[in-house]
Order: sequence, then C-alpha cells, then structure tokens
Amino acid sequence: MTATSTSAWEEVVTAALLGTDRRTPPDAVLTPGKDAPAALLDAAALHTVRRRAGLLPAPAAARPEPAPHDARPQLPVAARRRLAQLLADRSVPSHAGGRRGTAPDLTELLPQWLAGANEHGYQAPSSLLPALLDAARARTDLRPQALAFAGTRGLWLARLNPEWKFALRGASGGAVLPDVTDAEAVQRLWDEGLFAERVALLAAVRVHDAGAALALLAATWGTERAEDRLMFLDSLRTRLSDADEPFLEQALSDRSRNVRATAAELLSALPHSALAGRMAARAASCVGLDRSGDASRASIAVEAPHECDADMQRDGVVPNAPSGRGERSWWLGQLVEAAPLSTWPGRLGGRTAEEIVALPVAEDWGQELHAAWCRAAVRQRDAEWSRALLGAPASPPETGPGTSSLAERAKLLATLPAEERASWVAEFIAAHGLSEAFQLLGVCAVPWAEPLGRSVVDALDIARDAGSYPWSFSGVMGLAERCLDPAEASRLELLTATPDETEGASPGAGGYWSEAFQRLVSTLRLRAAMRVELGGAP
Repeated sequence: MTATSTSAWEEVVTAALLGTDRRTPPDAVLTPGKDAPAALLDAAALHTVRRRAGLLPAPAAARPEPAPHDARPQLPVAARRRLAQLLADRSVPSHAGGRRGTAPDLTELLPQWLAGANEHGYQAPSSLLPALLDAARARTDLRPQALAFAGTRGLWLARLNPEWKFALRGASGGAVLPDVTDAEAVQRLWDEGLFAERVALLAAVRVHDAGAALALLAATWGTERAEDRLMFLDSLRTRLSDADEPFLEQALSDRSRNVRATAAELLSALPHSALAGRMAARAASCVGLDRSGDASRASIAVEAPHECDADMQRDGVVPNAPSGRGERSWWLGQLVEAAPLSTWPGRLGGRTAEEIVALPVAEDWGQELHAAWCRAAVRQRDAEWSRALLGAPASPPETGPGTSSLAERAKLLATLPAEERASWVAEFIAAHGLSEAFQLLGVCAVPWAEPLGRSVVDALDIARDAGSYPWSFSGVMGLAERCLDPAEASRLELLTATPDETEGASPGAGGYWSEAFQRLVSTLRLRAAMRVELGGAP
C-alpha cells in the first residue's frame, strides 16, 4: 500500500465524516462530471477495493492443543434434546410481574436441569458447549453449575474466545486437577496454574487434607494479590479448625482491609480462638445483668464502648459507622456478633438462650443487642440460638424475640435442619399468609417437603378465593413452579378450573388464576419428565 493511496483513503474518510458541504473531497479522488456526494461514494468504493486487494495473508497461527478427554458418561438422547431446548429458549424474556399463558418458563428450569445432570455425573455434549458458555456468560447464577457441567472441555474452549474469559477466572468446576495425593503435581499446578485452577486445587486439597492446603497457601501468601488472597482465604471455611488459628492471626495484620475482615470473621467462628476470647471479654464488659432493680425481675444492662482502639480494629472492628448509625451502637454490635454465644449463659445467670432472649433490655438497646445475636447465631451456625431468636412462627414478626427483618430471619432459618426449617415456614405461612414469606421460602430445601408445599398451595387457593389478581403472588408462584414436588401436579389439577366470579372479586381474576395454576401444573409435569430423562425416578 503506497503512501499516496493511504493519504487518499484518509481524505475520503474525513470528507465522509464531516460531509461534503463542509469538506470537499480532494481532486485526486473525484470522478470528473459528478457532484461531490456521488464522487465521494465512487471514491470510497474504489479505495475500499484497492485496500482489500493490497492486504497480505496473515501467517497461520499454531493450532490449539486438542481438547482433553472427558471420561464422564454421555447424556441420554432425550436429556440432550431437552438441554438444547432449554438453551435455545434462554433469550426469551421472563415477565415475572405479569407472565401470561400456560407454558412453563424454560429459562427458570435450566438451573434445575444442570443440577440434575451434575448429580448424575454426565458430560456436556460438545456441540452445545458454546450455547452453554453463552448462557453462563449472561447469567452469573448459572455459572457454578454450568461450568461444572462443561468440565475440562468447556475450560479448553473458553481459552479460545475472549467473551468466555469469565470461565478462566472462576471456573472451579472446569479446572483440570491432579490427584490431590500427588504432591509434585499439586505443587506444579499451584505454582503455574491459572487463578481458577489454583482456587479449585486449594479447595480440593482442603477437603482431602486441611493441613496440606494451609501449608500450600502459607508458602505463597506474601506474593499473592490482595483480591486473590481474599478468595484463597475464603477456602479455609471448609474444615475450619483450631489448627488454622496461627495463620489467621497473622492475616489480621494483612494490608488489605477485606482480608483482615475475613480473617477476623473466621477466627470468631472458632470459639476457642484467642480472638474469640478477646471479643468475649470486650462484649461481656458491655452486657450484663442489671442488679440495681428488683431481683425478681431480671433485665439486661448495656454499656456500649466509648472508643474503638487499635486492638479492636486489628481484631476486625470497623471504626467508622455507616451513615445514620451511632458509633457506640455500631461498635457494640460488632463486639457481640464476634463473641462466642457460649459467653452469655454464664454471664447472664446460667439462663438458656431462649430465657436470655426473653429478658428485657434496658435503655432501648434490645433491638441492637438482638440483631447482633442474630448475626452471631448465623456466623456460628448455632441452631439453639437461632430457634430462640426466631421464636414461634405464629408470632407477629414485629413482636418476635429476635428480629423483625425477614432477611435476618431467613439467615437464622438456614442454620436449622432442613425438615425443621420447612416446618417452621409452613406454620409461618399458615399464620401470616404469603405476603411476607418469599424470602423465607428461598432458604427451604428443594423440592419442598409435603407440609410446606401444602401450606403454599393452600395460601394461593385462599388468595384466589378472595378474588384478587394473581400478579401480587407472582414471585411465590414462580418459586412454586421451581420448588414444589412434581408429584403434587395431580393434586393441583382441581385448581386449574376457572372459578365462578363472586361479588366484589376483581374482574376476570378467576381466569387469570386458572391460567397461573395451569402453568404451575404443566411446569411440575415438565420437571418430572426432565428427571426421568436424566435417568432418575419418575
């Protein structure tokens, strides 16, 4: 390509961008006898062909290494067809607020299908890997299951397309891992692997040998990036034990605030750690029995900290309170949250968790103290304290013993056994209806246990009989489609009929409810078919 032709091309581009009224094309590119706009188009066509003809072929790139072998069994033919259908439908928007029609929402069934395929240990069909990676790129909630299903070939393919680079950052399920007992191979991958491979390796070694994983991490800790240190440190939640304490104590002095906070959180989950003891002493100095009044009417007295000293900050206490929060209450909450819950029975007269939570708290500190205990129960996975703080499911949330926040109640429920969790939520729905149950339903095991499923359906039936539109319950209806036991489909057939319109009912509401229940039944039957196609019981 000559300098003259390059200059002419730049003149054509400039004239096209500015317009021929403001920039006349140079004489060298104009066709005689034509006005400027037509001449410019002729020149653009001519120089485009000239530029393309002058291109030299690029040198051939090296061929990529063949994809690794995937030893997992092939999908059954029916399941493969179903996956292709689910991936093809993923671009169809789901109108959660007012979805119409009786057809299932295939977009919302893809996570469940992937979970089932991974449980059976199937490999992803090679021809569907691009669509699978595209789906995972568009939806972060799909990534763990999708990348585990994509396996080693999915990770191999992701290296060839920049749009799938997310898989290389966080594809723990797609990493090619050595035998965790092969010390040499483990060390080589730890030293040379991609970040995702190293995260997956550390997690795998941690499950097999917690001490070996800790030693692996400690050897390179000082050279890791802050964001990588945070991710690696999070892997210590698996099989966390007192043996991790010395390493975590050192991490309290890390230059990254997030790393320090995570280390403090992990140490506070170890009830015998030095940090837990320090936090217990600080919290106990702030909270105790009020002995100034009638001895027969015990209450809790609170004296919040007056400062946040350097030692408190090193142990993870954040000194600056969020906007709208008082500093002293902010510091108190962090101390109580990090103190072992075993501190309080001895400190408060040998009472049980339920008796402690029932005690009145002086000077309006009750809400702050109970909220901190809620966070401590979640962090320490203490079912006894969670039960005490949740109280009876029939009690109004605003007058419950622990917290009126449904988000915090959901976290407390997650510490209980699955059967107890489902039973508590079922009783809550029976007492309060569905309007406040959405977050609580989200922590229940899938498929829902029979009492919970029945309580949800009964509450939906009551809402239908009340004559309101179903759109207010679209979130719960969507959960029911994904979480009800598919065996419930036959029992729900009765609800698909259009009820008679009663006086005071919203116009046409019965038809909308019929449509919603038909969609629920068809979705449950599709989920049952998916289970059979994957080789499970009908």
